[in-house]
Amino acid sequence: MARYRDALCKLCRREGEKLFLKGDRCQTDKCAIERRKYPPGQHGQRRAKISDYALQLREKQKVKRIYGLLESQFRKYYKEAEQKRGLTGEKLLQFLELRLDNMVYRMGFASNRNQARQMVGHGYFVVNNRRLNIPSSRLKVGDVVQLVEDKQKLSYIQENLTKISHKGILAWIELDSSAFKAKLLHIPVRDEIPLAAKEQLIIELYSK
Repeated sequence: MARYRDALCKLCRREGEKLFLKGDRCQTDKCAIERRKYPPGQHGQRRAKISDYALQLREKQKVKRIYGLLESQFRKYYKEAEQKRGLTGEKLLQFLELRLDNMVYRMGFASNRNQARQMVGHGYFVVNNRRLNIPSSRLKVGDVVQLVEDKQKLSYIQENLTKISHKGILAWIELDSSAFKAKLLHIPVRDEIPLAAKEQLIIELYSK
């Protein structure tokens, strides 16, 4: 599958804010946006007028890049959300949050979504005692995600779990760090999703 291979810090600079694509590095002075607070490229420092369309596009690009999706994948989620009852924007974010790779990140096993995607792809996890290596797999309420036994001694995973335990787990996730497993308690509502995004702008963009 096609995947973005360029520098991740360019994406944060292009959106003008931290997308936390590199985990802990984004919290340090090494973060590129701390040193160069303007878009990449030779015209990055040029001031340009921002249209309504540009605002909608940038919001869509930001959310798409946070979750690490391609345009075709993202649009597919939008179309599915559009067909569901309720707020389309909230449904869209719920679908993105329930992806296995994102849940591995939210549950604290990985420091960022890229690391989570790689771990899932390499078969590090079982869901309801069944090994699953498809990052886009969607979890359901009650599903239990557990790290396979031979990976539980990896130091970086133990460190990630220690950090999430100190930081606090989300209300819709139950974490048992001693058993290297977590459970999805319920589907999060918009207020429970820690994402600084204006999803309505995305809906307006795709509705044109």
